[in-house]
Amino acid sequence: MAIDLTTMSRKELLKLRDDVEKELTLVEERERKEALKAAQDVAAQYGYSLSELAEAAGKKGRGKGKRSKTGPKYRNPDDAEQTWSGLGRKPQWFHDALANGVDMKDLEI
Repeated sequence: MAIDLTTMSRKELLKLRDDVEKELTLVEERERKEALKAAQDVAAQYGYSLSELAEAAGKKGRGKGKRSKTGPKYRNPDDAEQTWSGLGRKPQWFHDALANGVDMKDLEI
């Protein structure tokens, strides 16, 4: 079924576009239902429902979760309010202390 688009009027082309979009929507909906049915059938073969599997997948989480905050591991001897957890970039006071000969162990809390 070859359609010669070059001979069609603008109005005919717009109607064709609308008809194609409508049909694509129907096909997508039908395929989505077929995929859902197939997934339900496979889950049932293992003795589960899709909602049980989705719930289990949600509990495990995907990707990175929030990390708990790490407490301070090092303290600036000159200013006790300045601390560092040991993660990420070293603060300038830490660099300065090491440059002045202070041992890392002396900065630990």
